[in-house]
Amino acid sequence: MSDLKEGQEILDGRFKIKKKLGNGAFGDIFRVEKKKTGEHYAAKIEKAEKNQKHVMLFWESKLIHKLRGKTNVPGLYYIGTDKSVEGKSFHVMVMDQLGPSLEDLFSSCRRSFDLKTCLLIAIGLLSRIEKVHEERIIHRDIKPDNFLIGGTESTKDKIFIIDFGLAKCFKNSEGEHIPYKDGKNLTGTARYASIATHKGIE
Repeated sequence: MSDLKEGQEILDGRFKIKKKLGNGAFGDIFRVEKKKTGEHYAAKIEKAEKNQKHVMLFWESKLIHKLRGKTNVPGLYYIGTDKSVEGKSFHVMVMDQLGPSLEDLFSSCRRSFDLKTCLLIAIGLLSRIEKVHEERIIHRDIKPDNFLIGGTESTKDKIFIIDFGLAKCFKNSEGEHIPYKDGKNLTGTARYASIATHKGIE
């Protein structure tokens, strides 16, 4: 948890926290306002721990940069460590604020989509996942909450894939597949995880 509240300023006062939107695999998601322009963005924020070797937020940003131009992922505007909040340190990733998730839309439609909507969503999701796999990345937390509709007039009909906090590369740069592993703890969300994942197979 990031322990930040509405109204607090981050990144040397450049952004103000407006509202908590939810939680990602690592860190909390907030709507933030850029004070200079009044524009709203989404910020994923996690508390920085002492002697932290691997910052998952930085890893996630690398994967999003890798996928930019390949498929619909949020645009990134800042990634780094903020030490300006009451002597505490936070890792911050500022990105596009997108629209509702597929889970939100499903709930708003009384948990029922018509056939055409289901088919259009399926085509969009398969296309996004295919592009992610082509970059040797496996998401590991595929669920309706991690697919969002675009937040602008020009992107309102596009589906974006988000939250790469649990993602990893399943092949190295030479195309060699990672070794088989079992006996693993569950990764991802139990409701949507594969049978193999529930059996402890990576």
